[in-house]
Amino acid sequence: MTEREALIEHLCDAGRTVVARGLVLASGGNLSVRVPGTDHMLVTASGTWLDRLTPEDLVEVTGEGKPLGDRRPSVEWKLHHHTYAVRPDVSAIVHLHPQHVLLVDMLGAPLRFTTLDHQFYLGSAGRVPFFPAGSEEIATAAAEAAREHNAVVLAHHGCSALGESMEMALRRALNLEEAATMTYRLLLAGNATAQFPPQWVDRIISV
Repeated sequence: MTEREALIEHLCDAGRTVVARGLVLASGGNLSVRVPGTDHMLVTASGTWLDRLTPEDLVEVTGEGKPLGDRRPSVEWKLHHHTYAVRPDVSAIVHLHPQHVLLVDMLGAPLRFTTLDHQFYLGSAGRVPFFPAGSEEIATAAAEAAREHNAVVLAHHGCSALGESMEMALRRALNLEEAATMTYRLLLAGNATAQFPPQWVDRIISV
């Protein structure tokens, strides 16, 4: 198996995982990976269901933003493209629609990272206001937020999680939704202050 084939296999596996975890429905969301040794990316095609991905459901897009082949890339391809441009260390991006991330954001509550894993894998998340899907505005805003964060909440839309591998991007997306779920449950319990012990934050080795 070539490196490219392995990346495609990981991407398809991630698609099945995020749907099984309820992080996205039907043909919502999109995934991408960098093509090794190039400035190209592979991104899911428009209208594809993430739990049914095959290698034919991926579109290669050049560093200049030109799709190759006959299929159209996801409407959100610019979201991935612009983020890769400002984060050369990132090799995979997952864009999903997790319910608790959106719920907490719409409540106007800060997203709390309360466990060791939340701090270790994320520590923080950026946020951008609502912009139309596929627009230059959302792609630019998300890329700017990604300069300082490995996860970005997109108001009334979803989130993006980044990683040096698809496994890490997926791990961060899962931790983001878990952090949001715990934040929501704490709010239901009447707690607005619980957080990870601040004196330990700087002693956690980030990844």
